[in-house]
Amino acid sequence: MKKILSLFLITTVLVFSENAGAQVKIGYIRVDDVVGLMPETAKLDSMLERYQNDSINPRYAQIVSLYQYKDSVYKDSLKTPTVVRKHIEQELPTLIYQIQNWQQIVNQEMDRKQSELLAPVYKKVYDAIRQVAKEKGYTHVMSKEAFLVAPDGDDIIVLVAAKLKLTLPNKTTGK
Repeated sequence: MKKILSLFLITTVLVFSENAGAQVKIGYIRVDDVVGLMPETAKLDSMLERYQNDSINPRYAQIVSLYQYKDSVYKDSLKTPTVVRKHIEQELPTLIYQIQNWQQIVNQEMDRKQSELLAPVYKKVYDAIRQVAKEKGYTHVMSKEAFLVAPDGDDIIVLVAAKLKLTLPNKTTGK
């Protein structure tokens, strides 16, 4: 334990002594605010709605229809062979689970699709943040939520918005 503590202290001292001569400049930004300003996000709601209508809702109808069919075949014990009944008996709980938990499945699928659609937007924003940090000499850029108090001059949202050619809305009082 003492060896680990000693190693940690030595490493910390070396890191800080290396950075002692370097100027530390910290900026901050709310990434989600910038993403919300991107033109690509304006289309997001309609794309997600279309995805739900074209992909998810028909799948629900298909699952319900499949359940109804298999349930009727299962209940018709006179015409259904035992092997088929056992196979259907194993499939029905999965279909019932999907129907009963459909809203949760939809939410997960919509979150996954939203993340997929937003990934290139976030990449573009993070690339712009890195460029601004490099150009303006920021050694660290953190999320604004990480600070309780910070000077307005270190908020780089204006610089990033300019880099991405975005228009910032007017600030409202109370924020």
